[in-house]
Amino acid sequence: QLQLVESGGGLVQPGGSLRLSCVASGFSIERQSFGWFRQAPGKEREGVSFISSGDERTYYLGSAEGRFTISRDNAKSTVYLQMTNLEPEDTATYRCAASRDDPMYSDYVDWTSWGQGTQVTVSS
Repeated sequence: QLQLVESGGGLVQPGGSLRLSCVASGFSIERQSFGWFRQAPGKEREGVSFISSGDERTYYLGSAEGRFTISRDNAKSTVYLQMTNLEPEDTATYRCAASRDDPMYSDYVDWTSWGQGTQVTVSS
């Protein structure tokens, strides 16, 4: 019953910035871990960044390390992905997902809730 809605995507030039938001409704998100995923046409979906629940540990895809920052505000039921120094290779549909599993401690994560996605296009 957890509903996720992404926003914040758009068209930006290389080197620009965007902040994606994922607003959750239905259940409390305090015990949920979250992930940001992206998929470009003809390519497989890949995990960009994850954040755990209690200790808010984070993970970043190698190409995103140092450029992206994931954060969460449980009071606002919102998870963010701040993206800077965007590159054309970042162009994709970005989706957020939630899980009761902790991706920092579990090899298998059951992502049970997904948003519909927001489009990010990086082009000059």
